Amino acid sequence: MKRPVLFMVMYSVLLAGCATTKFYVNVDSISAPEASLKKKYILLPGLKDIEPSDLQFKEYAGYVEKALTSMGFARTDSTEDANVAIFVIYGIGDPQEHQYTYSLPVWGQTGISSSTTYGTLSTYGGYGSYYGTTTYTPRYGITGYRTHTGNYTTYFRFFVLDAIDLEEYKRSQKVVQLWQTTVTSTGSSGDLRRVFPVLVAAAKPYIGRNTGKKVEVTLTENDKAVVEIRGLTEQKK
Repeated sequence: MKRPVLFMVMYSVLLAGCATTKFYVNVDSISAPEASLKKKYILLPGLKDIEPSDLQFKEYAGYVEKALTSMGFARTDSTEDANVAIFVIYGIGDPQEHQYTYSLPVWGQTGISSSTTYGTLSTYGGYGSYYGTTTYTPRYGITGYRTHTGNYTTYFRFFVLDAIDLEEYKRSQKVVQLWQTTVTSTGSSGDLRRVFPVLVAAAKPYIGRNTGKKVEVTLTENDKAVVEIRGLTEQKK
């Protein structure tokens, strides 16, 4: 009677291990009223000492370009033609170690559920003797709990799109921010190349807009939005 229960527990654990990883992403975007009028952009790295020719930047820029195109932006490689400069900032934090405790039941004998006695009675004259054997059926159940300790590691992943009014800068040399979209996520993967397309897919509907608050988005790597973002770079390779 107990084997089916144990099998179901093991089956549930196997299913959990095979489940598609979910990514929980926060998007916070803010924009100026005139932001929607500036759609012709040049894409630049916002990290120190990173050049536009950097291979990692080019890969990430491909994902961002796909999202921007779907939101009505048009890329140009000339600052003369562009009216907005979009800087791409990205990174991943140091691994953070976490510890947790949990209790598992201990299975064992808790008592006797029943007993059965078998015997023989022998008589001789006015005397008799009895020989018997009693069989006990044990009862099983949870006898206690054992505490276990586990560990897991998380990483903070992020990228920021910072848009500057390029026409105003050409005119007055003033840096005027048009919009900024900040995307953050914490999870078990420390591979930013793997996570970055998911972050961009989560941010896509809000790029260049004003969310008014932090928006929570949950995606998997197989979601259509993520596949579409990954597709641009895969086609270019």
